[in-house]
Amino acid sequence: MSRTLFIADLHLCHEEPAITAGFLHFLQGEARACDALYILGDLFEAWIGDDDPNPLHQQIAAALKALPIPKFFIHGNRDFLLGQRFARASGMTLLPEEKVLDLYGHRVLIMHGDTLCTDDEGYQRFRAKVHQRWLQRLFLALPLRMRMRIAARMRNGSKQANQHKSVSIMDVNQSAVEAAMTRQQVPILIHGHTHRPAIHAFPLHGKNAERAVLGAWHENGSMIQLDANGVSLIEFPF
Repeated sequence: MSRTLFIADLHLCHEEPAITAGFLHFLQGEARACDALYILGDLFEAWIGDDDPNPLHQQIAAALKALPIPKFFIHGNRDFLLGQRFARASGMTLLPEEKVLDLYGHRVLIMHGDTLCTDDEGYQRFRAKVHQRWLQRLFLALPLRMRMRIAARMRNGSKQANQHKSVSIMDVNQSAVEAAMTRQQVPILIHGHTHRPAIHAFPLHGKNAERAVLGAWHENGSMIQLDANGVSLIEFPF
């Protein structure tokens, strides 16, 4: 059966070896039985530059490179600095933050999903700041050790800020969802970021629409399958 798979929010890091092992198992098994793999951001917990000699990054690049299907990547809020050097090493194609696919008779919009969380105004201001090209170039020009310290402080600050935010603020805004789908003229949206796996059905301009949300890889793996029948959410053990 022809199908394409989508994953997001693995947050790979040395502190979670079980998730890394689960992802490697996925690449050697399930992922080989599909037409293409799309990674919709936050593959890694943090990314401070393609020049980071982290052995985990090299291990993941080699495993992705060995996967004999087309592989695509959309940046997340954790790994938005991932660049062409790592993409070449892993055999992935980098995509813009929004991408429309025409697959199996379906027109689908894919993205990481953080741009849809418009109720979290503090995060959106932060996102706009760190996505400025000049600031990214300045950060990447710093010594690696300094980048590590800055990234650690930013992660700690983000965790503390999120502790005081309501659950609803950190979820997507339905109006933002509908605006994005209307702009791209799609009936299906696939995204990650919120860690709330589900498929939501709703009317859009008098027609049926769906928003498929990927889960984070905490206790289980999570993927969305797109085939001729549409989207399906699949969770599986490591």
